[in-house]
Amino acid sequence: MTLVASTVLPMDTTDRRTTLVVIFGGQSAEHDVSCVTAAHVLRAANSDTYRTVPIGIARNGKWHLPEMAELPHGGVDPASVPTHLIAAGTETTSTVLSLLAESGSIVVMPLLHGPLGEDGTIQGLLEILDLPYVGSAVLASAVAMDKGVSKSIFAQAGIPQARHATLREDKVTPDSLNDVVLSLGFPMFVKPANMGSSVGVSKAHDLHELRTAVQLAASYDEWIICEEAIAGREIEVAVIGNRSPRASVAGEITPGNDFYDYEDKYVTDAATLNIPARLTSEQSETIRALAISAYEALHCEGMARVDFFFEENGRGFLCNEINTIPGFTPISMYPKLWAASGLEYSDLIDELIVHALERHARRKRNTAH
Repeated sequence: MTLVASTVLPMDTTDRRTTLVVIFGGQSAEHDVSCVTAAHVLRAANSDTYRTVPIGIARNGKWHLPEMAELPHGGVDPASVPTHLIAAGTETTSTVLSLLAESGSIVVMPLLHGPLGEDGTIQGLLEILDLPYVGSAVLASAVAMDKGVSKSIFAQAGIPQARHATLREDKVTPDSLNDVVLSLGFPMFVKPANMGSSVGVSKAHDLHELRTAVQLAASYDEWIICEEAIAGREIEVAVIGNRSPRASVAGEITPGNDFYDYEDKYVTDAATLNIPARLTSEQSETIRALAISAYEALHCEGMARVDFFFEENGRGFLCNEINTIPGFTPISMYPKLWAASGLEYSDLIDELIVHALERHARRKRNTAH
């Protein structure tokens, strides 16, 4: 059924709540994670403050308006329940969002992990529509999503990180792989450059495993990152804010598997999370400062989770990557880190919305003619 805005989105002129539009699902391999995240965010948002409107994007790219009652705690593919269908394409979508905006204050919370959501694409659409939204803007979202580009910027900013090599799918040859082995040695991790949630990540112990790992990574992205395997602790820090960002306490992950993979993050809950991490006061301050430096180096705003390795008797803290739309599931580190820092789930959503509105107002001043 094609969306009829007047019947699906009735306007109550007496309702002074902010309309919170949560966009979830998407076409990336992280679709399921996004659905679970959205279900919890929608239920945690204060109903006295926000009128929540979920907009789901199915795996085939179709946009839907599911009812809140159709979103169980486990999340749901927006195409799997009876919904009001929004025709794929920005014209109809922009009409829906514009009609919502006419009802009063509005803010969009995109919870689309991975490509076509976390990489600046949905952020660009929202910029064109002149709507405030949670999280980083187009540039920071795109750069943070591309691990190869973000690593180059970290190097320019002097942020310590692991040794790595970037390959493009069509440039993978026996010689290029041998060069990577000579540079990094075994074991090494192989990742698609533009993906998250450990999707497409493998650990290679020899040349045969390296070839297989590169083929897997290339099935998700044409750019491939190879990184030295670090024998160190995995430490994460949550960052929030725009011009004056602040960092949470640090948390430590002890993976249930060989490394902190997709199963560990979202399925088995086998990883052990220690919050706060077992660090000295000096180490804690160092990693929190590094997290803010990484956040600012990529021009991030709103929120991000910064991931590190810690070589206690070696190079110290090494920045692994930064996630501009971190998971919000019950076992996700970002909300847990803020809860341990005194900012509970619903309050975290409130603050993120405040930052979204502040940035939107500031950018409108900067672009006014």
